[in-house]
Amino acid sequence: MKTKTLIATLLFLSTFAVCAQNPYRPGLFFREDWKETPPEIPLSQKHVNNPELLLQLYGAGKDSLKKSNHDRPVDDPFYVWSGLCLENWLVTLKHKKFNADLTGFAKIRWRSKQAGLRELRVVLKLANGSWLVSDLSDGPAKDWRIKEFNIQEITWYKLDINRVTEIGPAKSPDLSNVEEIGFTDLMPGGRSASCSRLDWIEVDAKPVKR
Repeated sequence: MKTKTLIATLLFLSTFAVCAQNPYRPGLFFREDWKETPPEIPLSQKHVNNPELLLQLYGAGKDSLKKSNHDRPVDDPFYVWSGLCLENWLVTLKHKKFNADLTGFAKIRWRSKQAGLRELRVVLKLANGSWLVSDLSDGPAKDWRIKEFNIQEITWYKLDINRVTEIGPAKSPDLSNVEEIGFTDLMPGGRSASCSRLDWIEVDAKPVKR
């Protein structure tokens, strides 16, 4: 009897250990805050704070993206600003070693502040080379705010990466192997009155070997 009890206990502990090692909620895949350095145009790799990430820029307006900051207010963050972009633009981040599995309970969070009619959207580049942009977005605000996206709640659209514009619905895209993760508002900038600003971004996802 004692032997059976011991075996049952060991099986329970073994099952518990496996579950603990394979949580159904993914952990933090990456976070990017941008370096606390003086304002500069254009945004570039030297502004990336996380040493595991590579910056990728797209669109005709990419060379006018600014890594911005102001002395006042004293808590002004170091952020990406689109106000000077004369054409559409897009920013992504790519992990140096892993792709991301954005299925299940994957999430993306960021702190941003848009102005005018700007709506900041999630952008994905899949491992097969296709591009997606989200229907859900983060619109204008009077102050900085944190927005969280549940990936499984997003409806995706195909993205023309050359023009940085949506080109119709994407039917049931496979998000289990995502190479780049980023953001765009699908519009040119209009200085401070019509722009997007992004302070930081976090991604909860399971890593996928590339």
